[in-house]
Amino acid sequence: MQHPQSTPDNDAIALLPLFERLGLDRITLVTTGAQARAAWDELAKLPAWGFDTESKPTFRVGEVSDGPHVLQLSTPDRAWVFQLIEPECLAVAAELLNLGGITKAGFGLGEDRRHIVRKLGVEPVGLLELNQLFRERGYRKDMGVKGAVAVLFQQRFIKSKKASTSNWAQPRLSEAQLVYAANDAYAAIRVLHALEGTPS
Repeated sequence: MQHPQSTPDNDAIALLPLFERLGLDRITLVTTGAQARAAWDELAKLPAWGFDTESKPTFRVGEVSDGPHVLQLSTPDRAWVFQLIEPECLAVAAELLNLGGITKAGFGLGEDRRHIVRKLGVEPVGLLELNQLFRERGYRKDMGVKGAVAVLFQQRFIKSKKASTSNWAQPRLSEAQLVYAANDAYAAIRVLHALEGTPS
């Protein structure tokens, strides 16, 4: 039987050194079908990706999100941020999520999955909820990316509240949005590899 494991609290995490994030030089913005197919060529070679989505926040009672507006997929070396506006880009993103034999790892994926099924018309194949792996190791509460990075790497993962609640549906994403989105997916693949003992 697994003994309960404790998750570091925010005060403890605040004392840790920073997790080194991907910079813009390793983030590819994908807005067209051609760019999406080029991303496919790179991503389809790999057994696993870090995965996340972003949607424009809803602020009014009863307002339903028409997201996801952004899809992030990452390897340990590079991330692709897909803007799901142009129809061909949207179609290639759907095909990527429907690819079998590839693990798409992330945190809190239930809502991401529902949004993808509704907007992209596909059931994502191979989703891996990283919180489940931590539960199997004796962590009782949902870990989240910040807790996971703290436990596995003894580092502090920065998440910008301003970026997280920004308008992800706008035609031009800011550099801050790109860095935020890409690194959620990047941290997920790093966490998966650490849990599996795979070198990143």
